[in-house]
Amino acid sequence: QVQLVESGGGLVQAGGSLRLSCAASGRTFSELVMGWFRQAPGKEREFVAVCSESGSSTFYAASVKGRFTISRDNAKNTVYMHMNSLKPEDTAVYYCAVLGESGGSWADPNDYDFWGQGTQVTVSS
Repeated sequence: QVQLVESGGGLVQAGGSLRLSCAASGRTFSELVMGWFRQAPGKEREFVAVCSESGSSTFYAASVKGRFTISRDNAKNTVYMHMNSLKPEDTAVYYCAVLGESGGSWADPNDYDFWGQGTQVTVSS
């Protein structure tokens, strides 16, 4: 079992920035592939970014590439998402998640085994 706790969400104006954090416990963090997803009202959960175990490999959804940066601190068991140039369409509940041991697609939420409770990000125009 892995417990995940997100924080850092809030209300920000368009063009602003936020940093989300996700603290993990229960397993060796440096062995976990960590992803961020988001879900807007009435929409399906969508992939945002993923980070390999060491942090050396990252991958982003086209909609956030160049604006968002995923990073991790394995000494602190925490993964981050730095969000810049925020847009109203970035408004959603953001979730961190752990990729399942069997691997699979980094962008498919069905391949992730553990999820945080989510943190709300609201971007006003």
